[in-house]
Amino acid sequence: MAKYLRVVMLPWSSFGHIIPYFQLSVALAKAKVHVSFISTPKNIQKLPKFSTDLQPFIHLVPIPFPPLDPGFLPEGAEATVDVPFEKTDNLKIAYDLLQKPIKQFVREQLPDWIISDYAAHWVVDITKEYGIPVGVFFGGPENLLGANRNHALPTRESLTSPLDWVAFPSTVAFREFEAGISDSARLAKIVSGSQVLAIRLLPPEKPTKRAKGGIFTDDGIFEWLDKHETRSVVLVGLLEDEGLAVEVKRSGDGSFSRDEISKKLRHAMVEEEGEKLRSNARKAAAVFGDHKLHQDRYLGQFVNFLKNNCTKRTP
Repeated sequence: MAKYLRVVMLPWSSFGHIIPYFQLSVALAKAKVHVSFISTPKNIQKLPKFSTDLQPFIHLVPIPFPPLDPGFLPEGAEATVDVPFEKTDNLKIAYDLLQKPIKQFVREQLPDWIISDYAAHWVVDITKEYGIPVGVFFGGPENLLGANRNHALPTRESLTSPLDWVAFPSTVAFREFEAGISDSARLAKIVSGSQVLAIRLLPPEKPTKRAKGGIFTDDGIFEWLDKHETRSVVLVGLLEDEGLAVEVKRSGDGSFSRDEISKKLRHAMVEEEGEKLRSNARKAAAVFGDHKLHQDRYLGQFVNFLKNNCTKRTP
């Protein structure tokens, strides 16, 4: 095996995915892991700058989409921010066309690991062919495979036949050129073919301005927060962390009432009953804000796992 671990990073073409993958790449580079970060040229150009001492360890690999029919995507579009919602599936089709050049890159470089996003379901076949383990950022496949797979459609061909779960006679199906693979099927294939699931817990390294092209990152949020006094801001998310958040009840149509929001804010920020919540938040902040803990312990253990579970190749 080479002196340094070599990892290929393969994010989906959305900056909500690209930036976390890039942050992980920087953290791996600090641990002396050689990272090849693959995306399209314009997406690569919009990445945040990284320190010069990491340049020997981060290799940015711009791979362009092949020529596409006019109107298939807006001119110059390479990420979800560049396309209207109704053309997102076209972006996925264009992304899938990267399979051939990425396979060639993998064949030539033979990295120790590929860490892939959900969209590149075809990377499983590439890694099997060349004996390379693959890791993925996502949860488990229990609701997507086997008896619990519900309506996940694992193949392109399955979309060209009437759906077996439709409860009435139907001949409705996609024509072959219209069919694509569903997001759940992409996720199911790559999770079932991976050797490790990595959960992102790394905070941004430090507050900086947004990346090129007006792409917002977590850093912009921290920059805004720095201008406000402690306990003067509440961040509201769509997911509830156990012991760190309160749930605002919805009405029958899914909307929130002003009174209910006000009640939960008072509970979270000032009322005595909410002290346990605030205490848990302070403890969590100490963990998430400890960059040394993340880099030395969590990242260190992750790197050791990658080193101990890659394919041993003869020189």
